[in-house]
Amino acid sequence: MSKIKSDIEVFVEPKRVIGKRDKKIYGHFIEHFHRQIYDGIYDPESPLSDEDGFRTDIIEAMKKIKVPILRWPGGCFVSSYHWKDAVGENRKSLFDKAWRVEDPNTFGTDEYIKFCEKIGCEPYICTNAGTGTAEEMSDWVEYCNLENEGQYAKWRIENGNPAPYKVKYWSIGNENYGHWEIGAKSAEEWGLLVREAAKMIKHVDPTAELSAAALPDLEWNINLLKNCGDFLDWISIHEYWDMLPEKNDLATYEQSMAYTKNIDHAVAEVRGLLKAMKLDKKIKIAFDEWNLRSWHHPNVHTIEQGVDKKDYVDPRDKNDDNSQYTMTDAVFTACFLNAMNRNCDIVGMANFAPILNTRGCIYSYDEGIVLRTTYHVFDLYVNYLGDTIIDIWTDEPPIFKVDSKEGEQIKLESIDLLATKWSDQDGIAVAAVNKDPLESQLLNLSINGDYNKIKLFTISGEDKDSYNDIDKNEVEIIETDLGKTRGDLKIELKPHSVNVIQLK
Repeated sequence: MSKIKSDIEVFVEPKRVIGKRDKKIYGHFIEHFHRQIYDGIYDPESPLSDEDGFRTDIIEAMKKIKVPILRWPGGCFVSSYHWKDAVGENRKSLFDKAWRVEDPNTFGTDEYIKFCEKIGCEPYICTNAGTGTAEEMSDWVEYCNLENEGQYAKWRIENGNPAPYKVKYWSIGNENYGHWEIGAKSAEEWGLLVREAAKMIKHVDPTAELSAAALPDLEWNINLLKNCGDFLDWISIHEYWDMLPEKNDLATYEQSMAYTKNIDHAVAEVRGLLKAMKLDKKIKIAFDEWNLRSWHHPNVHTIEQGVDKKDYVDPRDKNDDNSQYTMTDAVFTACFLNAMNRNCDIVGMANFAPILNTRGCIYSYDEGIVLRTTYHVFDLYVNYLGDTIIDIWTDEPPIFKVDSKEGEQIKLESIDLLATKWSDQDGIAVAAVNKDPLESQLLNLSINGDYNKIKLFTISGEDKDSYNDIDKNEVEIIETDLGKTRGDLKIELKPHSVNVIQLK
């Protein structure tokens, strides 16, 4: 049984509105990597698939968490991907030079759009800025968005899709700043390419919203924004905290909590630059690839490549070990989403990477799916929190200490808080994350007003290493009816837990 560490006085002021969050911060990402597309969302041979080859159980799980936007097709994959090879009847298979496997190109633009329609989300296409050209990118926009002008819109119509897809969100490139990316660019080269690509895309569809790859780096971003700030609506950043590409040595719960200190540092740094360049009112941040843990894919982003597939393809199966995705991932994910909500004035999109298999919140196998711990966090935040961020504070937050993966001792606040209300109904919903691995916290919540219907929704599991797997369901949302209150409300937060308190 856990000890209660201390009473925490927490104050909420519904009249102090921080801002309204965009639902796209609960977005997701899927790439042509290992079992995400083939033997994942797209599996025509499966008895669980519909007439179009899509797994219906995966679709239903994605609909439940109301996926607002789905980024595709990459990722590193996109930097040698030519979209025209995966459209129409005469498709050409691709040797994917990023991940060193053959892609049959049976899942392309038309299938992706159809999948987005099935789950009810916005498409978000990331273009090839590695081996691709500005013209090829704008041709893709023609195919998707022009009504009937030009060869590419006519090609879409010939392929059985008479109505334009109206894809609003487009990203120019992926991580083209990185040596690992095919077609990596210098800061100067990047600014020039993005400017020409953005110019051509906007000539095709002036309503398209454009993002381009960036990172918290002054030289890179200044070159990008000086050349392209007038064309861009978004600036794209990525981050994985526990880096595991070569060795799958996962950070422990405590080490992972160390990563939550200044979890939004990249947002703060990019925000500062946008503000300095007077672009903070025009350009928003798309945190369009993020996860606690990076994907494990040894011997492909190295100078000396793996030769035998058992050295560079087979190890990718380690990503699909469900025992790795514990309350550690759930608590970190909740802390990240809290931070994005608090930055709702500048962050308009975030995409969990990926949604399925690898490090995803859903795992698929031949007979069904597993909802990992992180899935339930998205369920909580999408379906139980409000859309308007309000002020919440505590004068003396409790502190605990952890050692980082690098051996440094870090002091952390035990509780991560977010307060919300709804724009279309009365009531308040508070997200309260207890990061402490061992000790409960007693929350003394002070809010003006009477509330007749109070519920607590909790994700915790028996211990910090609890996880879900086939025939093993240790983590789920537990609902507790707390009755009603006038004035203060005392709530115990279990160790390593993610909680939402609804007052209506």
